[in-house]
Amino acid sequence: MKKYTSLICFLLIALLMLAFTQPHASTQAQSSAFPISHPTVVPFSVSSSYVVTGKPTISAQFINRVLAAFGSPARGKGQALYTLGVKYGIDPVYALSFFLHESHFGTTGEATVTLSLGNERCIQNRPCIDQSRGGYAQMESWEDGFEQWYRLILYGYVQGKVTIPLVGHVCTTIDQIIPVYAPSFDRNNVTGYIAAIKNAVDTWRVGRIFV
Repeated sequence: MKKYTSLICFLLIALLMLAFTQPHASTQAQSSAFPISHPTVVPFSVSSSYVVTGKPTISAQFINRVLAAFGSPARGKGQALYTLGVKYGIDPVYALSFFLHESHFGTTGEATVTLSLGNERCIQNRPCIDQSRGGYAQMESWEDGFEQWYRLILYGYVQGKVTIPLVGHVCTTIDQIIPVYAPSFDRNNVTGYIAAIKNAVDTWRVGRIFV
């Protein structure tokens, strides 16, 4: 009897071990039908979409450091660029990146005269200068130039007043905005412009000054 009892115990233990080492068919079926979605951790320096709206990702003090490092005539006006970004719901890191790409922070081109962050063409409520070259809006100050750019991006692109008549939809990301803002038919390198904006945004978001 002891012999049979020992054999039965051995068989029971073996069956239990086999059961716990085999995959559970019901769990596998559930996993394949309803895969678990794990959040993707994206480094703060990199955005998967580069949406221009949102809270500031750089500070006013950092903006001042960048403007000073590049010898911008707008240096010291970081608080204005930051505050206006908050007012219009646009991350000021994008305003700063456009400022760099369009005029090297106001040190080159039309912006040295127009005080325009984004080299905007003529608008209704500002004088139009240099009409032989298509015309550019003359801003009242650097702060005014900042605000006019934010208004253009919010109302013209994010809300679609400019883009819907042109491309049929609103534009909220850098990839959507640049082809309208700086179209290829106006001799712009659209791909290069997009890459430059993204590179500047990524650089500044990790605290580096120079792109």
